[in-house]
Amino acid sequence: MSLALARKYRPKSFAGVAVQSHVSDTLRGAIARGRVAHGYLLCGPRGTGKTTLARVLAMALNCENKASDGEPCGECNSCTRIWSGSSSMDVVEIDAASNRGVDDARDLRERAMYAPSGDDRYKVYIVDEAHMLTREAWNALLKILEEPPPRVVFVFATTDPQKIAQAAAPVLSRLQRFDLKRIGTSEIVKRLQSVLGSEDIGAVPDALAMIARAADGSMRDALSLTDQVISIGEGPITSGRVREALGLVAEDEYLAIIDLIAGHRAGEMFETITRLADGGVDFAVFLSGLADMLRAQLAVVLNGKADGITPSALVALTAHRDDFSPGDLLRMLSLLSGIEPQFRRSSQQQLLIEMLLVRFALLDRSISLEEVLQGLGTPNGPQSSSPPAAIRARPYQTLARAAEAPVQVEKTPLYPEPQPAQSSPDWKSEFDQSSKSSANTRLTTEAVREERLARLRAQDPVLDAAVRELDLDLLD
Repeated sequence: MSLALARKYRPKSFAGVAVQSHVSDTLRGAIARGRVAHGYLLCGPRGTGKTTLARVLAMALNCENKASDGEPCGECNSCTRIWSGSSSMDVVEIDAASNRGVDDARDLRERAMYAPSGDDRYKVYIVDEAHMLTREAWNALLKILEEPPPRVVFVFATTDPQKIAQAAAPVLSRLQRFDLKRIGTSEIVKRLQSVLGSEDIGAVPDALAMIARAADGSMRDALSLTDQVISIGEGPITSGRVREALGLVAEDEYLAIIDLIAGHRAGEMFETITRLADGGVDFAVFLSGLADMLRAQLAVVLNGKADGITPSALVALTAHRDDFSPGDLLRMLSLLSGIEPQFRRSSQQQLLIEMLLVRFALLDRSISLEEVLQGLGTPNGPQSSSPPAAIRARPYQTLARAAEAPVQVEKTPLYPEPQPAQSSPDWKSEFDQSSKSSANTRLTTEAVREERLARLRAQDPVLDAAVRELDLDLLD
C-alpha cells in the first residue's frame, strides 16, 4: 500500500517546516545552546505543523548524529522510529481526545517518573488535541508540569488554546507557548510543486492554485487533496481534474454571474442556479467561491492586487471596474456573509441563493454624498434646477440623512432689545407731559400676559387656531 503524501513528505528537520520559522528557529536554538524547556504548548489551525514540530523536537533531543546547530540527522534508527510514529521507549504520543480523563493523566504522571533509556536521551511526551483534557486531568498534571523529573519534556498541541485557558489557566504559566500561523497560498503552491516534482507528476499552475485555495491554510489538507486529484486519472494535473475531484465550480460560472449582476439581468439568475444544481454543485462551496470572486472584484475596483485568480479572470474583472463601486461590492459581501448562518440550517438552500443573487442584480448603485450635494447645489456654486441623473434614475431610493443640511431658523425675539435713549435737550418737560397724560395705562401682570399671548398667536397660526377653537388658556 502506498504511503499518503502527507506522511511520506513530512519534514524531518526544523528547516523543512514551512512558514513556521519563528517556532523552528527558537526550538533549534534552544537545543543547540542546551536551554530546552520542560514544557511547550503549540497552538494553531489544523495542518500547520504542530505535531510535525513536536516530532522533530523529539528527534533532535534523541538523535544519535545531531548537528551542532540542533538539527536532527533524520536517518539514524531513533530519528526513523520517531518520524514514522512507531513505538519508542523515550517518545510517547498520546491522543487527548480519547485519553482525556483524570485516570489517564495520573497514568501519564506515573510513567513520567521513569528515567529515559540513556544518560544522553530525553523522554518526550507529545499530547495531541490537548484542549480535550478535562479540568481534573489538568489539575492532576499541574504539579509534574511545574517540577518535572530530569530530562522529561512535555509537548502539548492544540487547535483551541482558549479552552485550555478556561479549564486550566495556571498551566499556561508553566509552558512556553508558540502560535503557529496559517500557511499562505503561495507557500502551499511551492510545496506542492516540490512534492509533485519528486513524484514525477506534472501540474498546471492554475490547478495547484485551486488546490491551495481549497486547503484553506492547511498544508496537510493540500497534500491530501493532491492525493485525491492524482487518484482520479493519469497524466499531469489540470484544472478540470481538480474541479472534478473536489467538486469545485468553474471560474467561468462565477464570471458569468458577475456579468449578470453588472447588467442587472435578474431573470437569468434562476436558469444559472438551476443549471448548477443539476450539475450537482455543492452550494456551500459555491458561496465560498462567489465570495472570493467578489473580493477579487473589490480589489480590482480599488486598484489593488487580486490574488488567487487566473489571468483571464483578472481581465474579465478589470472590464467591470466601472460597473461597480466599492460601496456596492461591500454591501454584496455583507449580504453574503449574513446569509451563511441561515444557509447551514436551511432545507431550501437553492432558494436562498436565488434570492441572494436576484438582490445583487436589483441592487441600486450607491452614490457619494458629493454627487448629492452637487445635484442639490452648494452655497458657493450655482443652484441646480433638477437632481443629477444618478438620482433621477432611482426615484424610489431614499438617501437617508445624506443630503440633509442644517436648517437655519431665524428666531424673532419676544421683546425687542432696548435701544439707547436719544438725548433730548428738553427731556424733563417731555417726561412731565407723559406722566400727566390720561392715555397712558398702568403696567400690570395681566397686561403683559395678554401681550405675550397676542405675539405668540401672531407668530404661530396653528396655536392661534387652537386657542380660538378650543378656548385654551396658556400657562407660563
